[in-house]
Amino acid sequence: MVTLADNDMKTTAPVIVNSWQLDLERYRRRAFHYAEVMRLNRPIGTWLLMWPVLWALWIAADGSPRPLHLVVFVLGLFVMRAAGCAFNDLVDRDVDPFVKRTRDRPIAARRVSPREGLVIFIVLLALALALVLQLDAATIKLSIVGAALAVSYPFFKRFFPIPQFYLGLAFTWGVPMAFMAALGTVPRVGWTLFIAGIIWTTAYDTLYAMVDRDDDIKLGVRSSAIMFGDMDRAIVAALQALTLVALYLAGDSMRFGLWYQLGVAGAAVFFVYQQWLIRDRDRERCFRAFLNNNFAGMAVFIGVLLEYTFRA
Repeated sequence: MVTLADNDMKTTAPVIVNSWQLDLERYRRRAFHYAEVMRLNRPIGTWLLMWPVLWALWIAADGSPRPLHLVVFVLGLFVMRAAGCAFNDLVDRDVDPFVKRTRDRPIAARRVSPREGLVIFIVLLALALALVLQLDAATIKLSIVGAALAVSYPFFKRFFPIPQFYLGLAFTWGVPMAFMAALGTVPRVGWTLFIAGIIWTTAYDTLYAMVDRDDDIKLGVRSSAIMFGDMDRAIVAALQALTLVALYLAGDSMRFGLWYQLGVAGAAVFFVYQQWLIRDRDRERCFRAFLNNNFAGMAVFIGVLLEYTFRA
């Protein structure tokens, strides 16, 4: 005999299971949207941020960086890049919906609220602070400058004609920090690598800006792609050449040999390939050229690594 209680159990159990599954799916979607805010699904920015710092860590430590420095800088760059992306999306939440490439970002698409974005930014900033506190006082002071550069960058797009240069300052500030942490000072080679990183960032972020040029013109957002106009390809080529010169000078000051030179030559090959990609200014190919810079930075790092591995 089936009781009323038995019937109630049979009818309500599936509802409980379905409710649990719906909650799980909702949490999964929230986590995915938060990851999108932090660009965990697009690690290219982290890699481009990472390569100059890895060059600096190896050179500053004469090929043997301290494990603590590696952990703090690698994790710190990852966290600060995520924090910078969250803050950038907060600042641009009323602009991104009108740009084809950014209209689906979670805050722009209102899948994540500005309040949630602010909480993500604050938590990431706290994590970055906890990491940098493991370093010496001088490096901590430099990190304050780096944080100020990172959070002020989104505003520079409103009035500075070449915000890509300012991004270069923010993206490459980890280089002098790495030298300060390892040596207690920033030698000439450190500043040379810093200059190389700024020029390189300006070049590859101009490729990135070429993708959004039409939308940026309509919205009144500044970029080097707009500033350079039909000279964009030539100026990017000049910036890439200057990057190679700065890298050569850094290697020369360290008396680096064949391995490092091959690494720089590898970067040059990738730069030539990027120029071929952007020959027609096609948006998709410009974006591919931007992504290709990951291999250019990697080539230089491999050259540094092999230089110390096989140095007599």
